[in-house]
Amino acid sequence: MKQVLSLLVRDQAGVLNRISGLFLRRGYNIEAITVGKSERVGLSRMTIVVEVEDNRAREQVKKQLHKQIDVIKVSDLTDRPMVARELALIRVSAAAQERSEINHLIEPFRARILDVGKASVTIEVTGGNDKIEALIELLRPYGIREIARTGLTALGREQLERSSEQEAAEASLV
Repeated sequence: MKQVLSLLVRDQAGVLNRISGLFLRRGYNIEAITVGKSERVGLSRMTIVVEVEDNRAREQVKKQLHKQIDVIKVSDLTDRPMVARELALIRVSAAAQERSEINHLIEPFRARILDVGKASVTIEVTGGNDKIEALIELLRPYGIREIARTGLTALGREQLERSSEQEAAEASLV
């Protein structure tokens, strides 16, 4: 089972090492980790995707993270509505006559060509893992030279409060 965690942590040296070390000591493999500055000065946001065996292990991971001195907040997004994306840069072999064809191929994925070289193009695509994997498979026949992926980054969706009028309207439908 995959667990998606969003952490607000102190933005200082060694924090990433201490948090990844926690997963290492527990024997959990980090599938993806992204880190960047947050909306608050001095804090960074981490998104971690980790493979856990069950709900008990999932709770244990959260408890261990809460114990870390550098961790300000832990949010488990696994079962919550969230906005999640991954970025991939894909360098594909492309002769001049193939570039138009590649451009038409990537268009439905809302991907774009970022760089053009003598014998290749570099494509940027964002989205979920399935979307990125599908594009990679379509580009494979052209000859993929390099792929760089960020891993998942995510935020929980804002929970909209329902008004008493909305609740009454929904109750009348039942």
